[in-house]
Amino acid sequence: MDLATFQRTIRDTYGARDRARGLDGTFGWFIEEVGELSRALRREGHEQRVHEFSDVLAWLVTLADLSGVDLAEAAQRYADGCPKCGAMPCRCGGTA
Repeated sequence: MDLATFQRTIRDTYGARDRARGLDGTFGWFIEEVGELSRALRREGHEQRVHEFSDVLAWLVTLADLSGVDLAEAAQRYADGCPKCGAMPCRCGGTA
């Protein structure tokens, strides 16, 4: 599934509930899921990690959607490699 399709699927599935919760409430849920991912990375196996990554991705997509950001458009920033130096792999040693 590509990012645009995923974002549309999440919007169609949870959009009304997400809009009712609002950006601040949704951000709180996102942070909670990031914490669960952190624990899974340190203590859990592959299956649980996949589960937590999918939750984090879904909440990130929800935040983007509530903010009016198309994640496929946002991902384009990395289409040609490092957005700072333009190299792939990155030569500048920085982080985006």
